[in-house]
Amino acid sequence: MASELTVPVVIIGAGQAGLSVAHYLRKFDLVAGADFVILDRGPDAGGAWQHRWPALRLGTAHRVNDLPGMSALGISFDTADRSRPAREVVAEYYHRYEAYYDLRVVRPVNVTSVANRRADLVVSTRSAAYGDQEISAQVLVNASGTWGSPFLPHYPGAQTFAGRHVHTSTFTAAEDFAGQRVVVVGGGTSAIGFLLELEESAADLTWVARRPIDWVHTGQLDLEGASAAVAAQDEAARSGRALPSIVSGTGVPVSRRIAAGIDRGLLVAGPMFASIEPRGVRWADGRFVEADAIIWATGFRPELRHLAPLRLREKAGGVTVGAGASWTDPRIFFAGYGPQASTIGAARAGRVIARQVMALL
Repeated sequence: MASELTVPVVIIGAGQAGLSVAHYLRKFDLVAGADFVILDRGPDAGGAWQHRWPALRLGTAHRVNDLPGMSALGISFDTADRSRPAREVVAEYYHRYEAYYDLRVVRPVNVTSVANRRADLVVSTRSAAYGDQEISAQVLVNASGTWGSPFLPHYPGAQTFAGRHVHTSTFTAAEDFAGQRVVVVGGGTSAIGFLLELEESAADLTWVARRPIDWVHTGQLDLEGASAAVAAQDEAARSGRALPSIVSGTGVPVSRRIAAGIDRGLLVAGPMFASIEPRGVRWADGRFVEADAIIWATGFRPELRHLAPLRLREKAGGVTVGAGASWTDPRIFFAGYGPQASTIGAARAGRVIARQVMALL
């Protein structure tokens, strides 16, 4: 039988978004473990970063912005050691952050569902360490992110492929593909990172993307494009539609490493293939490339399965969210969703959501 707990606020997820909200709740003098509880399924601190492949470094990944109040600890991702795996640095910094602000994250805990029970919400959890539990709450902040919901587009013949399908979420090391013919799918920084890492180990590399790559040669993210991409995310969230890709609106900044890859002919994306066959991929014009592995750097979707009993999903494919708040159920907040998905967006949204939570309590 599941044990029961009652707490005013439950936060699902201890990544950048969940920790940001928790930080501002603490500034409102709420106490972790009594006034709110953070549930995280990861075995350690670091959010999704703890699951990324060891070769990934902070200098070659999306920029990681500091969490609100991180300066008080005397640490910053801007000055972090870039020779260490990014997942180690982020996990270390987040662990120190959680301890400094006494956030008392409960992990590892898997949230299986959130349902209504009269005026309250019931969060059902499963954990080998803590057992099954039902937590009654007045307010829920969903900060579950996307890592647990990888997106794999359908292509005819995918199930017949004799090689390996590998998604970003399951990629571990370039050495796993030594001597193999690899097709990399995707137009974002993950796909580019894979190509650069695989160059020395794979026997042959083919890069394909659904649309031409929009290279930004300033070396920095185009602010106008970034603003437009965030606005598109916000408009989709407010309309309850599935969220568009961020990179399609921002382009890819060309660092010196990327520029060198372009110059030597490595980073040249071709059009998407039309179908997959047992020994490789084929284009509509009949061209065929043999492959031992297909790496799908095709991104993720918001992980919302546990919220299904609340019936928040719209026919258009998303949930209706504005300023982090559900427009369907005022007790539900979405941190890190849509325009808040970046580290800087999540940090700013934490304050906005925390204020709204306090108004409900």
